[in-house]
Amino acid sequence: MEIEIGRGKKGRRAYGMDEIAIVPSRRTRDPEDVDLTWQLNGHSLDLPILASAMDGVVSPHTAKVIGGIGGLGVLNLEGIQSRYEEPDAELERIASFSAQEATRGMQQIYSAPIQPELMAERIREIKSAGVTVAGSLTPQRVERYIDVVLDAGLDILVIQGTVVSAEHVSSAVDPLNLKRFISEQPVPVIVGGCASYQTALHLMRTGAVGVLVGVGPGAACTTRQVIGVGVPQATAVADAAGARMQHLLETGQYVNVIADGGMAYGGDLAKAIACGADACMIGSPLAKAHEAPGHGCHWGMATFHPDLPRGARVRTDPIGSLEEILVGPANENDGSLNLAGGLRGAMATCGYDSIQSFQKCEVMVAPSIRNEGKKLQQSQAVGMG
Repeated sequence: MEIEIGRGKKGRRAYGMDEIAIVPSRRTRDPEDVDLTWQLNGHSLDLPILASAMDGVVSPHTAKVIGGIGGLGVLNLEGIQSRYEEPDAELERIASFSAQEATRGMQQIYSAPIQPELMAERIREIKSAGVTVAGSLTPQRVERYIDVVLDAGLDILVIQGTVVSAEHVSSAVDPLNLKRFISEQPVPVIVGGCASYQTALHLMRTGAVGVLVGVGPGAACTTRQVIGVGVPQATAVADAAGARMQHLLETGQYVNVIADGGMAYGGDLAKAIACGADACMIGSPLAKAHEAPGHGCHWGMATFHPDLPRGARVRTDPIGSLEEILVGPANENDGSLNLAGGLRGAMATCGYDSIQSFQKCEVMVAPSIRNEGKKLQQSQAVGMG
């Protein structure tokens, strides 16, 4: 239903994850009977969790660890790992900057050229662990480096930008023809981000096996403030799930909807899947791992843009290992540890045993759900307060 913004403009009401709640059903289930596996074009993954292609989150080492646990780490193939032979020294420099120095300092660090041989070396390093290798390239550079990454053994390609469309228009350069490009690739391709029904549907029609959904919800992203563009994540995911249904009716092809950003707790992952996501891409929760390459800091892919940065470097105090954050055990009560356990608990509580069945659960608009009755938690800064 449209709401009148003013006499000359109407708009839909949209909802973020904090504004909705999952409704328990008449059935419950043992958590041990819940299956969290999901399929990505022949790749079976134990956890519906992808680690964001952010330099403070995914390195070859953490990609191997995350893959061993059952998730999928996506390496930023245009980032620090592909620009410097000794990336950890630059990552330490980024962590050492003051808040006032961070953006300018990162712009300088990321001005170093991409080295294709390093890109290939990082892919082979992850491949050596026997896990699925995923890497992210921007639409502007993917044609330049695709042969390098395929020859190195990349298993899944992610074409990623703040907003990616199937109909980019440019008077300066020949834009990437996504549909033709994807059809020529021997590996499955995920594309994104997007935040609307029409954009998601058009991206699905390119032949992508997955669509990233989310513009601006991430902890380090400032896109919504800098350019005013974005859609609250619960609505964006639900709209993309609607596009997936339409595409399935048209073609018989199922495309994965991947909620990208804005999820910090196990309950957030559960709400994203309840809204229709097949999996969740997360960054800041994993930046809090002891193994995270960011040395206690987290930033996005557009934080260091040379002309219009759209992100902030934020501090992330370590809270546990990657294993503890993903699958536990948890020693905190706020849902930031054992994310998969939180999702499994939500599904069991509502009686669902698979990701796709849980997408059918009931949700309701509930803006006060996190704070209702939590005055003591809020005043003492514990739990969910």
